Amino acid sequence: MDDSTWMRLALDEARLALAHEDVPIGAIAVRGGDVIARAHNRREADGDATAHAELLVIRAASAVLGQWRLEDVTLYCTLEPCAMCAGAMILARLPRLVYAAPDPKAGASGSVLDLLNHPQLNHRVEVAGGVLAGEAAALIREFFAGLRAQGQK
Repeated sequence: MDDSTWMRLALDEARLALAHEDVPIGAIAVRGGDVIARAHNRREADGDATAHAELLVIRAASAVLGQWRLEDVTLYCTLEPCAMCAGAMILARLPRLVYAAPDPKAGASGSVLDLLNHPQLNHRVEVAGGVLAGEAAALIREFFAGLRAQGQK
């Protein structure tokens, strides 16, 4: 399968976050042509600021593999990772990240920072951005428009 096909699965996962009023961001971990883990934002559901889709999928993939090194895994995420999530990717030795929409406010894969390819860090992550960006951005925009319409944000 190609990156667009995998990203569609991450978008499906993102939509699950809507059930508990979380920002619709989804992530999947792929290894050897198989999805080994999937997650979506759960900050509101869990009351946990760190319950980002990327961190949750890293934890789940590590549990499946029985190790913290994700050396042969590609992570697909519907939004460019923040610094926290990018840091976790570096620590997990993730070789490749594919994300959909850029995050001009908090993106740490090139938009605001480029943590994943910082020359002073001991690991670099290959990054491909913009895969199904329009679809992912529209999902997030619609979510926040709905909140504004309800007077929540």
